[in-house]
Amino acid sequence: MSSSSAAPAAKPPIRDALVAAAFRLFLERGYEQTTVDDIVALAGVGRRSFFRYFPSKEDVVFPDHERCLADMTAFLAAGGAEHEPVRRVCDAARLVLRMYAENPAFSVQRYRLTRQVPGLRAYELSVVWRYERALAEYLRARFAGRPDGTLRADVIAAAVVAAHNNALRSWLRSEGKGDPGAAVDHALGYVQKTYGRPAQAAPAPARAASAAAGAPAGQADDVVVLVSRRDAPLWRVVQELETALGRG
Repeated sequence: MSSSSAAPAAKPPIRDALVAAAFRLFLERGYEQTTVDDIVALAGVGRRSFFRYFPSKEDVVFPDHERCLADMTAFLAAGGAEHEPVRRVCDAARLVLRMYAENPAFSVQRYRLTRQVPGLRAYELSVVWRYERALAEYLRARFAGRPDGTLRADVIAAAVVAAHNNALRSWLRSEGKGDPGAAVDHALGYVQKTYGRPAQAAPAPARAASAAAGAPAGQADDVVVLVSRRDAPLWRVVQELETALGRG
């Protein structure tokens, strides 16, 4: 064999070959008409190989969600007290977007398929719920000292998922055209503005020195009086205060 001979193309990993074979058959025959035996025959592997990677036929439609969920959980666990919690869960949701944006053609294909097959739509909803639960568990731990901590955590987690999915599905309906990151950033920005804690700017050196000396500086003597119902939840009082200060 001469040194100029082209090397044979490397075979794709078994897992990737199974996904490719499955979607080719789903498009040609339909999801319901395609069996696991059909998929493994086209991929050139045995049934045991299929179930080594995918517990069911539904799982081959969502091959990357387990990895993405593990990445999200690890990202949240790595967050410390210095991370603003709402911003942190919004950043975690962007990991899901990145998974979809890595392969737009596949993501659009899968979106079409889930719209056509009710069973896949139900499966997808169960996957979305797992993402939401991971976000809520992180937020519950961060809000553990608040009387409304559990409620706030669950509401914010649901809002993050709803905002992310609204932007993501708009992008998928457009056949993957445009920048999905910009749309998701806009949607998640709405959540952060509504529920997040704004970043606090460090005081100017002169003002800090004046405050330390007990002398007035600029508007350091301003007083804000907030009137609120006695039974108003604490998070609402904080939100009203931030609005009054122009930080909402």
